[in-house]
Amino acid sequence: MSRTMVVTGAASGTGEAVAGLLRQRGDRVIGVDLRNADVVADLGSPDGRLAFRDQVAEHANGSIDGVVAAAGLAAPVPGTVSVNYFGMIATLELLRPLLLQSSAPRAVGVSSMSSIQPLDAGLVDLLSQGDEARALTRAEELAADPQVGQLIYPATKKAFAQWVRRAAVSDEWAGAGIPLNAIAPGMVVTPRTAPFRATEEGREQMRAAVPMPLGGFADALVPARLLAWLVSEEKTHVTGQVVFVDGGSDAVIRGDSTW
Repeated sequence: MSRTMVVTGAASGTGEAVAGLLRQRGDRVIGVDLRNADVVADLGSPDGRLAFRDQVAEHANGSIDGVVAAAGLAAPVPGTVSVNYFGMIATLELLRPLLLQSSAPRAVGVSSMSSIQPLDAGLVDLLSQGDEARALTRAEELAADPQVGQLIYPATKKAFAQWVRRAAVSDEWAGAGIPLNAIAPGMVVTPRTAPFRATEEGREQMRAAVPMPLGGFADALVPARLLAWLVSEEKTHVTGQVVFVDGGSDAVIRGDSTW
């Protein structure tokens, strides 16, 4: 049976890959991005998020079966805070009423293995408090210094992963029968990571920071396949999980510390 799926970041990278997989499976996909999408919206602004909600509801006729929140930024700039955390959560929360109309609703977002790397704990705290204005101010302070600006991205990904863990078991999600999860990719070959992979020196730095003993850097289809399964009907009892699809980076860096 065809299902209606919303995929943000659908114009490129992992979002484009998962949208293609879902369409091959026979699902109807409502793609969302800044351009070249069914719904053109800026998830980095409050007004853009509301416009996104209204447009998706119109395209979907009030009901959807799954959400794949894959839109994100990797740049060491304040806008990464607005898209990767507040835009990601808004995507999931604003579409939750549409998911309630489905007999098998599913939701998943994209975190990152960078969530276990060095980050700015103060920014994580502000994100967890839901204070977008203060979080942006903190990000501006970090971005002013290139040495610490790189701490913005992993902070947004850790805060999002923590939100998923908290929200997934709440009355609004698990209590309403909606599994909510996230994935944490390693280094994926997408336009977003192209600057890091442009030189052999850059690639070596990435290999050192993101060790992937199984398979090396991943094609976008690798995380896309996991995302497609996480919004499938057959996936029933997995919720509140941040699933690492990282070629072993988590195991290399953290060892057995999760037990």
